[in-house]
Amino acid sequence: MAVDPSEYEKAIPFVAAHLAKMERAVDRTRASHAGQPFVAVHQALVDALQDAGAEHVVPQVVEELARQISGATSGP
Repeated sequence: MAVDPSEYEKAIPFVAAHLAKMERAVDRTRASHAGQPFVAVHQALVDALQDAGAEHVVPQVVEELARQISGATSGP
């Protein structure tokens, strides 16, 4: 199934806006929760993503970001 390349070009502004929302949520969470336990960071990140309007993020991505922010070597 071929997709017209112009469809991708139309989507770029929406993708960029979503990524900017994600970045703000991650930055906010990192500033307030760096080094805290994974569970606390994960919940704070989920809340920040929801507040930013970027709640549709693959769960594994949220877990990896929370792991990195917490400094944990593994998840829950």
